[in-house]
Amino acid sequence: MNRAKERAIAHTDYSRYDFHYSTKNYEIVLEKGLSEEVVRKISEVKGEPKWMLDFRLRALETFRQKPMPQWGADLGAINFDDITYYMKASQEGGKSWEEVPQDVKNTFERLGIPEAERKMLAGVGAQYDSEVMYHKIRSELEAKGVVFLSMDEGLRQHPEIVREHFGKVVPFNDNKFAALNSAVWSGGSFIYVPKGIKVEIPLQAYFRINAERFGQFERTLIIADEGSQVHYIEGCSAPRFSSKSLHAAVVEVIAKPTAHVRYTTVQNWSDNIYNLVTKRAFAYKNSAVEWVDGNIGSKVTMKYPAIYLMGEGARGEVLSVALAGKGQHQDAGAKVVHLASNTTSKVTSKSISKDGGRTSYRGLVKVIKGCRGVRSNVTCDALLLDRDSRTDTYPYVEIDEQSATIAHEARVGRIGDDQIFYLTSRGLSESQALTLIVLGFMQPFTKTLPLEYAVELNRLIEMEMENSVG
Repeated sequence: MNRAKERAIAHTDYSRYDFHYSTKNYEIVLEKGLSEEVVRKISEVKGEPKWMLDFRLRALETFRQKPMPQWGADLGAINFDDITYYMKASQEGGKSWEEVPQDVKNTFERLGIPEAERKMLAGVGAQYDSEVMYHKIRSELEAKGVVFLSMDEGLRQHPEIVREHFGKVVPFNDNKFAALNSAVWSGGSFIYVPKGIKVEIPLQAYFRINAERFGQFERTLIIADEGSQVHYIEGCSAPRFSSKSLHAAVVEVIAKPTAHVRYTTVQNWSDNIYNLVTKRAFAYKNSAVEWVDGNIGSKVTMKYPAIYLMGEGARGEVLSVALAGKGQHQDAGAKVVHLASNTTSKVTSKSISKDGGRTSYRGLVKVIKGCRGVRSNVTCDALLLDRDSRTDTYPYVEIDEQSATIAHEARVGRIGDDQIFYLTSRGLSESQALTLIVLGFMQPFTKTLPLEYAVELNRLIEMEMENSVG
């Protein structure tokens, strides 16, 4: 991509994301509030097997019993009775854009999904409110046995595989919001990569909230069989409303021996969304799992991608970045649990706080007794752009094995006047200088992305940095 095109993309305004369509013609809209009747209706609409309904009902009871978290971000403004837990724009959906309902098609065309699919994706799924409305994978991958479906379609077509793995990495009673997702989940992705198959081009899912006072609860399950490889990218956006909405997803990843899974998130929720997500991976012998997690939007984010290193030689890496502006709290981080010898992990957290925003790193590194030869390194870098903003670090390190080598490093800094002076003396405005420094700070994250995604993230950061001076 040439620099002129890159600059043109970088200066597109937020209107690309800040739009919505009427919900008055939706096929299904359940009544607000969470109840057993709502859970049963969701399962009935989907035609699910009895075991899944039973799973949902057990999760609902767990959700009711568990208290709201009293740590982390303030969740007091969430009103569970004022949320719609399921709505479906149309009974239709398809494998071609022509089969997708017009408003849904218009949405994803404005977001650039068809173009992205043509240029750089092996497969794409597009979720609109509660349901995946479009899903497609390249025929050559399908011929090799690669499965990339919506989670609902995965349950219908591969019930045995789903039942074996669903809820095993993240049990329904893991935490309050995992229980909520387990009760009302809808949509998400189901991926299975057979032994030895390497998916060289990314698969992507895009999650769009269109409705007001709505809850999106997708469920994603990725199974990479022995010696396989896959890179999955998810993008998220929503229009801006004055009322609060909720996004509470669950992601389960299973990397079997010598498999390699990378899971990338580029999050751009609007500032009325509470984003409360549970992501966890099991990494078996000599496998590798990477979480690449970018958090730009939302009112509140609480998300801590986790890796359980289950087999000898397994390795895990989490790269987490967050930008919090006015009225935002990004409480993000990582968890790594070493359950086998000769396992390695690396956690890199980078955060930026501006205009009174708050970022928090919350992480855990745990080494079980008897797991010899473990190595782990955690680095936290935080950048404060003004005196009203805040950053916090909450590292937890639990080491029960003396042979482990663990390192933790944390830095907090401000942008110096000399840096701004140098750049402005070279012809940049103060705002441009500030943005350039922030983009440089984020480079360890953006350089892990395919080029088009790196440009997109830089563009989002530039939009967030507008009017940050003066």
